[in-house]
Amino acid sequence: MKQFRCFYKNEFNEYMSMRADSVQKGTYLHDRKALLLFDEYLYANRIKTGEITEETVEGWMQTLTGKPVTVAAKVMTIRLFLQYLSKTGVKVFLPRIPKVHEDYIPYIFSDEETAKIFTAADNLQRYYNVKKNIYMHVEYPVILRLLYGCGLRLGEAVSLKMEDIDLDTGVLTLKETKKKKQRIVPLHCSLTEIVKVYCMKLGITGNPGYYMFPTDNFQEHITMKDARYYFDHILKRCEITYIRSKKHERGPCQHCFRHLFVLKSFMKAEDSGLRIDDAIPYLSIYLGHDSLTETEKYLKFSSELFPESMKKFNDFTQSLFPEVVYEK
Repeated sequence: MKQFRCFYKNEFNEYMSMRADSVQKGTYLHDRKALLLFDEYLYANRIKTGEITEETVEGWMQTLTGKPVTVAAKVMTIRLFLQYLSKTGVKVFLPRIPKVHEDYIPYIFSDEETAKIFTAADNLQRYYNVKKNIYMHVEYPVILRLLYGCGLRLGEAVSLKMEDIDLDTGVLTLKETKKKKQRIVPLHCSLTEIVKVYCMKLGITGNPGYYMFPTDNFQEHITMKDARYYFDHILKRCEITYIRSKKHERGPCQHCFRHLFVLKSFMKAEDSGLRIDDAIPYLSIYLGHDSLTETEKYLKFSSELFPESMKKFNDFTQSLFPEVVYEK
């Protein structure tokens, strides 16, 4: 693993040790990657003054490339580290977080595409040359149903253990979540039955320490990378391709099922006679969001696929979420 090398290498290591105890693995790796970039800049420019100046920070920021939201996330990471460094007695300059617009547009699978994806997943074959993910052909159809039926994040699904699911009541307890915010997620009765049969077939029922989606070792879960590989394979089999028409559109991926879950939930709420503004607070809690503002981006759908829903959501969000420029 690449090591920190600059004048503040000990402080970098101490800070990352603290982060390891307080954030998820994905956040930890993201922070380390950004800090290594800053470390390389300090090392290359021989910064040994015992002070991090505005000139130094601004110089590093000018080396950053990528989408505005990516750059802003890196600057935020460095700002947090500099705040920590200042508490150790080092004089630092704290940069402003670059302003970004939330113009993210998710990809929404049509009903036809969704049906094709599930059919392809249900007909996956076991690859006998694969030594580790020997159960993936059985696991992956269930993973997709949890993403689609519960709006789970992929990382939340693959990290589930048997102790996290009550097969009698059909309730999931999510512990490995974004921002380490645990939550309770009830399953639909039909999905609960699917999960029961799956667990029995895999032989993991009654073993609380086993992962729900294990590799050849029941004490180890499959990775998000491996799950993405299978999904890409399914998309190719379904001949689902994507040509970006707008700058910030997101192509088809597993996370799109979370957005599809939100759309279907609103459509069902409307059919039941509930108003959108009555449904949003409950859905925000179900999704594990910190605020209604965080849920707002899930209300941005394709106007081509769902023009009627798009108008209703726009009418609602214009009053609840005014268009603003903000700092992440």
